[in-house]
Amino acid sequence: MARTPQDPQIRIDEILDTAEPLFAANGYRKTTIQDITDKMGVAKGMIYYYFKSKDEILEALINRQLSVLLTDMKNIACSNIIRPPQKMEFMINAMFRTAQYKDGLILNSLYDEKNLYLKNKISRQGTLLLKPLLLKVIEDGIQKDCFHVANPAIAINFIMSTLQCITDALCEKTSNELIACHLNIAESIIEKILALPENTLHLSLE
Repeated sequence: MARTPQDPQIRIDEILDTAEPLFAANGYRKTTIQDITDKMGVAKGMIYYYFKSKDEILEALINRQLSVLLTDMKNIACSNIIRPPQKMEFMINAMFRTAQYKDGLILNSLYDEKNLYLKNKISRQGTLLLKPLLLKVIEDGIQKDCFHVANPAIAINFIMSTLQCITDALCEKTSNELIACHLNIAESIIEKILALPENTLHLSLE
């Protein structure tokens, strides 16, 4: 059955679709609720009916992108065509693409010192959602003799820590040359963790 204009999700999506380009163009901190309402042509009360604060709008935007990422990663993890090493590569690259979304809008917002509580919350949530999928790929790779890992759970922790180093570098606006070095090191580390031949993985922000 088609949604009606009164469906709350329609209004929520309208608010998020309006706020996102404003955050991207002006920065999260400089964008105000008034800016969003002016762009939508509505009263502030309408925004506050759905979101208690600008922080809640940002969190909803991030969760929407995490949902897209989660769907992509599930599709990769469940594929019967893609080999486990390439699944790992594709899933990690999908995470990087999400981190780079809208020229780093999500990372820039989360790593603002005023949003550290939200960064920690989203980080925990993302880890809880994504780690089981990566673990599934590792276990599949072990069964298919692609990976040789004694303890998959520990392997995942080290892989996630390695990826966090790249995320931190992106937030620090590290040069493209140094980011390339980070990616090369990450490839080597993850290959060693999974006992893969050198140059099996090709990590990219593209």
